[in-house]
Formats: sequence, C-alpha cells, structure tokens
Amino acid sequence: MPRALPAVPPWLAHALKAQRGPVPWSAVARGALAAGPLLLGAVLGGHASLGVVAAVAAMLAGVNDRPGSRRAAVERLGVPALAGAAGLLVGTYAGRNLGAVPLTLLLTGLGLLAGGISAVGPVASGAGTQLLVAAAIGAGMPLPEPGPLCALAYLAGAGWLLALRLALPTPGALTGDYRFDGERAAVADVYDAVADLLDAVGTDAATPRRAALTTALDHAQDALAGPRLRRYASSAAERRLHAQYAAALPLAEAATALAWAGETVSGRAAEGPRRLAAAVRGNRPTGPLPAPSRSAPALRALDDALLHAADAFDRGKSGELHPRRRRTRGALRTALGTGGREYALRVALCFGASAAIAQALHHARWYGQHQHWYWLPATAVFLVKPDLGPLASRVLCRAAGTVLGALVFAGLAAVLPRPAGLVALVAVSGALIPVATRHFAAQTAVVTVLVLALVMVGGEPQAAVSRIGETLLACALVLVVGHLPMPGERGAGVRARLATARGAAHAYLGHVLVGSVDRAERWALRREAYRTLAAARTAIALAAAELPALARHTEGTDAVAAVLERLVDTTTACAVHLDDTGRLSPRHIERLEELLAELDGGRPRLGATAPELPLAG
Repeated sequence: MPRALPAVPPWLAHALKAQRGPVPWSAVARGALAAGPLLLGAVLGGHASLGVVAAVAAMLAGVNDRPGSRRAAVERLGVPALAGAAGLLVGTYAGRNLGAVPLTLLLTGLGLLAGGISAVGPVASGAGTQLLVAAAIGAGMPLPEPGPLCALAYLAGAGWLLALRLALPTPGALTGDYRFDGERAAVADVYDAVADLLDAVGTDAATPRRAALTTALDHAQDALAGPRLRRYASSAAERRLHAQYAAALPLAEAATALAWAGETVSGRAAEGPRRLAAAVRGNRPTGPLPAPSRSAPALRALDDALLHAADAFDRGKSGELHPRRRRTRGALRTALGTGGREYALRVALCFGASAAIAQALHHARWYGQHQHWYWLPATAVFLVKPDLGPLASRVLCRAAGTVLGALVFAGLAAVLPRPAGLVALVAVSGALIPVATRHFAAQTAVVTVLVLALVMVGGEPQAAVSRIGETLLACALVLVVGHLPMPGERGAGVRARLATARGAAHAYLGHVLVGSVDRAERWALRREAYRTLAAARTAIALAAAELPALARHTEGTDAVAAVLERLVDTTTACAVHLDDTGRLSPRHIERLEELLAELDGGRPRLGATAPELPLAG
C-alpha cells in the first residue's frame, strides 16, 4: 500500500492559505487614484518629501480599505489615520530633539500604549499599527519639513483616499441612491444567509450556515453603525435600510430555532427571505411572499417574521435607529485586562528592542551607512500583530514577500525612468494592494515595491538589499520575543475573549429565562452573544495555528467555545418557544441543563433561576 502523506502542520497550512472572493474593482480604482497622484503632484510642486509622507498614509489607509459601507469606512480609515498623524508628529519631534536612549524609551512607551489599544478590536488595532509605524518614520526619516506640516501631509494622504471612498460609486451601484450601496449589500446578505440556513436545516451543513448568518449579521451591523450627526436616520432611504435590518433579526432568530430543532423544512420556507434579499439589492418592493407552514413554534415565528418584514419593506418605518451598545467601558477593560497587558508587553518589547538595535547599527562604523533604521521597528510592528495571523505564518509570509518584492523592484528600477516610472510604479502598487490583502505574503511584496519606489523618489539610493536585511532581522527578533515568557498566563488574549463570550451568553440566557417581553433588548443581547463568540472563535483558530510551543497554551478552548455556541443556539430556540407557548418543553430544559453542566462542572437548577416558567404539558 502507498504510504499516506504526512499532514501539513497547522502553522504551515495557515501560511499557504489565501482568502478568496471577487476582485474589489472599486477599491482597486481608489488605490490607483490615491498614492500615485498624490506623489506626482508633490513632485511637480517641488515637495517630494511631503508627497512621500502622503503616499505612505494613503498606502496604509488602502490596507484598511475593505468592503463595507461608506459610513463604516469613516471610522475604519479615519481613526487609524488620526493616530498615524499623532505618531508622526511625536516621532518627528523626538527624532530631532532626543538622543538614542531617550528616543528608544519613548518608542517603547508608545509600543506599550499602542499594544494595549490594539487588543480592543480591528479599528483600534489599525490605529495602534499606524501610531507606531508613523512614529518610527517620523523619528528616523530625514524629513526637511517641520513636524506639524508632515502630520498635515499624512492626514491629507489618508483623507484623500477616504474622500475617494465616500465620493466614488461602486460598480453596479450607479442606479438609485448609491450612497448606501454598501449598506444595501450587507443587509441583503443577511436575508440570503437566512435562506441558506433554512435550506440546510436538518443537514450537517446547518452549523456552518448558522455561523455564516452570524458573520452576515455582524457585517450588516457594522455597515449601519457608522458615524451620524443625530440619533434619527437622516433620509428615507436610510430609515428604510434600518427597518430592513431590524426585520431580519426575528427571521434570523426563527431560522436558528429551526436549525436547533433539526427537522427538515420545505423549500418554500427559504423563498420568502430570498425575495426579501432581492428587494433590498434592487431597492424595490418585495411583492407577495410565500407563507411557510405554521405547524411548529419556530415555523410560526418564521411566518410572523416574514409578515413583519413585508410590512417594514412596504412602509419603511424605523424612525429611531437601533442604538449602539455602549462599548467604552468594555474597550477599556479589554485594553487593561490580561489579554491587553500581554499584547502591550510584547508590542512594547518588540518595538523598543528593534528601535534600539536599529539605532545601534545606525551608529556602528563597521556596519556601514544605515540610512533607514526606522524600517526595523516599523517592520516589527506588523510582525508582532496577532490579528494578522499566527506568529510563524506572519514571519514566513513577511520574509518571502519582502524577498520577492525587493527582487521585483530591483529589476524594475534598473529599467524605469526616474521619477516618472517610479511614480507610475507607486500608482500600480496602490491599485494592487486591495487584491494583495488576501494573503500576507502578497501584501508584503506589493508594499515592499511601493516603499522602495517611494524611497527612490525621495532622493535616496536603491535599497532593496537593505530592505531584505532589515526584514529578516525583524523576523528573528519577533520570533524570539514571541516565545519569551511574560507575566501572567500564556494565551491570556484567547481566554479573555472566551470569558467575554461566556458572559454575553449568560446575559442572553438570563434575559430569556426571566420572560422579558423586550424583544429589541433580547435581539441586542443575542447579537452580542454571537458576535463575541465569533471573535473568540477567530482568536482560538489563530492560536491553534501557532507553533506547538505556543499552541499548547490554548488547548481545549475550542471545546469550550463549541459548548457556548450550542448554549446560545439553545437559548434562541427557548426564546422562540416561549414566545409561542409561554412555557419551556422538557427537551429545552434538559438541553440547557446539560450545556450549563458542561460549562460549570455541576448540574444547575433552572427552576431556581426562572421559577415562573413551568414545563410544557
């Protein structure tokens, strides 16, 4: 018999895996119109160094330019840009007025601050990244302009890309009110996900389809939760979108309850949500909707939700937007908690140590002229970010991408005219970034070409070899720091997210068991439970793909997450059943007790929690 091939280790499999999906042509167009034109205008105006700063800001904003709504892009692009401008201002002042030791201490302190902030969430992580990268650039790049002017140039670069994001329509959205095309697509995806889950009820595909529904709801929630000037929607189109999103929540609840029951439903049940999805995308009325059977509580809930959705689509009434849950206290708790502290210490150690090593090499005569010492700490910032993937995967992809990008640039730099050819190369690289973000190595290669082109436009010599050396040194440093013991328990970030998900699940369960009639609050708690659980799942998957020395510290957390997921699904089924009958069935009670016993190590007494809810029958 032929011998079976050995399984690819998780850390290597993650490095080889790339995201898939359609090409984001609108983001490609924005990338082409961002860094390149900014740099060209600055060069023609005689301010090449300011153009380099603006192009760097546009590049970093382009990395954050992901699919979604325009209102969400304001926060996703704007907040990191503000942090980057502040970092550039601080770094410029420190680099010009402080010696090597005070400068290193200051950068280490910034690393501690940015690391704690980065643990809060994706936008905060982007802000922390740009704060440190811009601080390193400001401290090490020989910019002739004063710091405030450089910071304004940085804001102008990121602001230009944000302006393009807000102003340019996306393909296929030229009809109707294109301002809300991202919101419409996100809400329509929710209805499609509901239909997909209904099609999968009673099959093995139901669990991944329910997870896909959670992802769609998260995206829609983010798309509609961007900044606004007042509490109420400012236009009829916006009010209609919020009404359509609100109408999807009871549909998602009913579909989840049907999936929990596991009894196959007719294909007719999914027709209504699919017609609603088409109505959202086309910005048109729904027309008649097929009614599903009403033979079970979850099916009756589904039918009622469809009737409510049809009414909401026709009337478009939702004067008050769904309030965003206050997260300020939770964000502060995350940043100062065990996960935030571990993250902050590693970022500070990597950033400070890389800055110290880089400056030592900069002043060492035997090393030669080390003009770009800021590259080492800036590279370490990206490598130390766990939200970009497992440590081994990040290091492998960063090293491979840098070598490939440097070799490609070296070949192009030998034949391209200067500066016109280099400016064109910056524009092409900016256009490629939205596609390259699907894989860290590809993104690194494109960014390397762009950065090396900017360096030459700024008047410095070709630096491909130096770029490779800085990256490999940063990879080695981050690998060492990543395996160093730190105060507290390893894997604290994963356990902190799992504890947050557990608290949200119990809050949702408690609200359902006390028989509250506040459905809006129930849906908000359900969303919070699933959202925090999805974040914990992501962190667990990344930790599992680390090298074995690191992955062992989070063993078993995936099993806890699976129990929490079943608990939230069961709670949803209980909520739907209580709405219909006012009582819990023996099956619901038994399942809740089993799941709580798995989580708590003992058999809970639900009767003590909710004595007013007798068993059905």
